[in-house]
Amino acid sequence: MQFHPRSIARNRHARIRNWAKSKEAKPLGFVGYKVGMTHLQITDNRQTSLTKGTDIFCPVTVIEVPPIKVASIVFYKNNQIVSHVLADSVDKEMERKILASKKKGKEAAEFDSIRLSCYTQPKLSGLGKKKPETIEIAVGGTKEQQLIFAKDKLGKEIRINEVFKEGQLTDIHAVTRGKGFQGAMRRFGVTLRHHKSEKSRRNPGSLGAWRGQGHIMWRTAHAGKMGNHLRTEYNKWLVKIGTKPEEINVKGGFIGYGLVKSQYILVKGSIAGADNRLITLTDPMRQKKISLDAPTITYTSQESKQGR
Repeated sequence: MQFHPRSIARNRHARIRNWAKSKEAKPLGFVGYKVGMTHLQITDNRQTSLTKGTDIFCPVTVIEVPPIKVASIVFYKNNQIVSHVLADSVDKEMERKILASKKKGKEAAEFDSIRLSCYTQPKLSGLGKKKPETIEIAVGGTKEQQLIFAKDKLGKEIRINEVFKEGQLTDIHAVTRGKGFQGAMRRFGVTLRHHKSEKSRRNPGSLGAWRGQGHIMWRTAHAGKMGNHLRTEYNKWLVKIGTKPEEINVKGGFIGYGLVKSQYILVKGSIAGADNRLITLTDPMRQKKISLDAPTITYTSQESKQGR
């Protein structure tokens, strides 16, 4: 009942419905590919922590974040697209994915907001593929600042350092792993029935009141498809933005991913989604009133984990 409806995500990349407000003219999000997990030893810098100043264990998720490119500027008014301006040229991998219009477009005279239509560069990562993904990213600041920033970045690269900084909080948007058809116990956590119960032990004990032709309420725990849902995790701690892949790579590469070849970030804790999946990071919507700085990392594990 915590999540309703339990609908299956249409795409493997997250859909962002709302963007945080920002007075600074900058992109309000970024995308990367989930690599896997490792652990660090950091010096605790939380002011109210009982372990302040001591070295503690910190599990982190590795996300590879190669630079993204701006393909076009999209103008919105009343939540509707009114115009767009295309870049002079895009990468050949992007041209194969879309039918690039010969009309470059023109600026809208009146608009409420601007978004950047960007595409990834997986050829720079350890994924082993070339086909990019596309995403629209909102821009902070006033309308005039958004227009100036968008014109400056049209057709150019945007790096993770221009959007986030070490130590800040971020929201993670991702599609969870698909688990297939599962029973009521795994989906909803219903209690295992007594060993003398009739017919079954892992089914719900009651299907509710029978009305008319045997209608069953939607609240009743039933078997069905599980996983592959769009989920958002708020206020995840961005521990590090790394530029040297050799600092994080394990011998033989990460299981299910391979070697990290470009910029990467370390986010504290686990995040939703399978390895190789596109992860969307945005400015926090529910910003906590705390100030966090990037911790001092004293040890980084580079051991290959054979299990999951």
